[in-house]
Formats: sequence, C-alpha cells, structure tokens
Amino acid sequence: MAKQSSPSAGALRVADLNQNSSTSFSLRPDAVALKAIATELDLLGLRKLSFSGEVAAHGGADWRLTGTLGATVVQPCSVTLEPVTTRIDVPVERMYLAQYEEIDAPEVEMPEDDTTEPLGQWIDPEQVMIEALVLALPLYPRSDGAELGETVYAEPGVTPMRDEDARPFAGLAGLKAQLDKTSKD
Repeated sequence: MAKQSSPSAGALRVADLNQNSSTSFSLRPDAVALKAIATELDLLGLRKLSFSGEVAAHGGADWRLTGTLGATVVQPCSVTLEPVTTRIDVPVERMYLAQYEEIDAPEVEMPEDDTTEPLGQWIDPEQVMIEALVLALPLYPRSDGAELGETVYAEPGVTPMRDEDARPFAGLAGLKAQLDKTSKD
C-alpha cells in the first residue's frame, strides 16, 4: 500500500498516534495564512485565530479530537455593509470512527450527531479549525443600530400591504380589547 502524503503540515498520521496517551496540538496561523483564510472565506479580516486541543484514542479503533477555537473576524454588515468585528470562542469536538457507515441514498435525513467522521490515515486539526470557523461565523452580522426598515411595493392607486396588515391576530387582539372595553361600560 502506498504511503499517502500529509494533507497539511500539522496533520497527524493515525498510525503514529499513541493509543495510551493523548497528542496535543496548538495552531496559530501567521499573517500570510490568516490573509489566505480570510480571502477563502470572503471575510474582510481575520485576526487572532487559534485552535488548540488534543487527539486521544476512544475505544479500540476510534479517535476523538477536542479543542477550543478562538478568532476575531471582520465581516460586512448584512444591512449597511460596514465592517462588523465579532469575537468567536467555541469548543470543537470530532469523533473519527473506524466503522463509519456512509449512507448512500438520494434523500437522507441529517443525523443529530454531526461531529462524527470516517477515520482515514490522517487527522488534520488545520482542516477542522477552518471548518469550525466557518460553522461559527455569524450568518447575518449587523453593525450597531443597523435596521432593515420596511419596504413597501404596490401598483399605482393600490394601498400597499404593510407588515401590520399581515398579522391578523394583532387585529383580533385589538378587536377583543374594544369589545372588553364596551362590555365594561
């Protein structure tokens, strides 16, 4: 069997890991790597990215990666496009299973446990770091005070429908309040 090359400089070869003790890792990409990751993820900026933790045997053939991801990211505000800085500090866990069953069907329900992966020849903390960062990014970052507001469209001569018109229970609550007031008088 040919020896597979390492997916990254910090990748851990499973065959070299010690079953009886954990293997620690600590990643702090340099400025060039931070810029490359920020470009790849369409971020305005990426500062202070760090990922540290350990890989330990779990059972007879499985491995468990646990760690902490920390990063400061700058993204465009989803409303104003102004830069928004967010601090991310999240725990990260992955289980690498030797007996991982890949479901091959046209439609598959997502499993509740999304931390399991098939065990290969390598466990790559760098890849896990980038994946965890992507999952932790705010989907719609907003700068302080940024609001969407209300946009109303209608044909000329037609009264436009507003957000309040689409809330029928709010109208019923107002009608009930009027009926209660009338019955008390």
